[in-house]
Amino acid sequence: MRRAHRAPLLSLSLLLFACPAGAQPAPIGGAWGPPPARALTLFGAPGRGVTLSTGDDFFSLTLRGRAQVRDTVVAADHGPVTNEVAIRTMRLIFSGHVYAQQTQYVVQLAFGAQDYEAGMVSPVYDAWVAFNHLRDLRVRVGQFFVPFDRARTNAEWGLQMVDRPLLVSEATLDRDVGVELSSDNLGGLGLFAYRLGVFGGEGKNRLAAGLGFLYVARLQANVFGAFDDSVEGDQERLARPRLAVGVAGAYNHNTFRQRSTQGATLLLGSFDYLHAAADLTLKWRGLYLFGEALYRRGDVDHHVGTVMGSPSEHSRSLWGYIAQAGMMLTSRLEVTARWEQSFAVGDTDPALITSLRSQGNQFGGGLNWYQAGHGFKVQSDYHYIFGDDFDRGRHQARLQVQVSF
Repeated sequence: MRRAHRAPLLSLSLLLFACPAGAQPAPIGGAWGPPPARALTLFGAPGRGVTLSTGDDFFSLTLRGRAQVRDTVVAADHGPVTNEVAIRTMRLIFSGHVYAQQTQYVVQLAFGAQDYEAGMVSPVYDAWVAFNHLRDLRVRVGQFFVPFDRARTNAEWGLQMVDRPLLVSEATLDRDVGVELSSDNLGGLGLFAYRLGVFGGEGKNRLAAGLGFLYVARLQANVFGAFDDSVEGDQERLARPRLAVGVAGAYNHNTFRQRSTQGATLLLGSFDYLHAAADLTLKWRGLYLFGEALYRRGDVDHHVGTVMGSPSEHSRSLWGYIAQAGMMLTSRLEVTARWEQSFAVGDTDPALITSLRSQGNQFGGGLNWYQAGHGFKVQSDYHYIFGDDFDRGRHQARLQVQVSF
């Protein structure tokens, strides 16, 4: 749950067209015609965007923006020092409900240079509609995060460190187009949640290259009741402990992406990937603990052929784990730490083996200042990234400002 801001809401009632008292909107389409316009209320606050609403269940539209400016300094133990200053992320989000509060929609557009991956031709990150009429069965259709590992599905605006772990960038399932069945309060007990999904399997803004789907299942237990488990850190500092334990599995059949839903497009053939994940999240009195393990295995190690002078294309199989912690020292100041390791599995891609042997591990810490929660924050962190030889690693220091409006 996003932390409430103290800034007062600004509101303005806009009467566009009168809707007769008690009148019901007519169905859209055909001879029925469009529904009559209604009185709209405009309100907003820093970090919460601007919302247009009819004041009832009929319609609402919220427009929000978020930007991250980051400075990254990298120094290898036996190499040059580099410095990069960039707009890491620039997002525009449209969200709301239509015809009923239970029918929600989200569209998120990305405009930062580093928001784009190779071959991406659209700025659309999220575009979905969800039907929340049943407590135990929410239906969501469109493009969104595949409900797999917690480290990737945690809110992008609510991260505790400057960026996600290295393991996530390699082993996650990221966004895809599909349908999800879910509940955050299965049985009404406030203890269990589930996600079931079927997706295209080729990742965001991609057309499938062959017949095959990505199947995903995730189960979660909220041991002491539901809480804001998708937002990192514990700015609320409640005396009540909050604990979530999750497990997930996925099978991506006949994908032409080297990293399942990410990476280079394969030319010699497809792979089937088996994924597994387990995670734990704890919040208590300002303390935040997070741990996750990820596993991915291709059905075969490689396809034989000739591509760009190479005799084969390899799948990428690995496993790894992440341990992360943070503590709110005051209501605004937080200290953080992270450790992670990744390991190649089987006779996998030689390039992956080489990469993990040189930079498969990292540890570090950071310091955050929350001026207005995650809406306006300054983050800094340092990590040492290394492989089999601890003395031949690289140092990475980052400073980032995030502003939501």
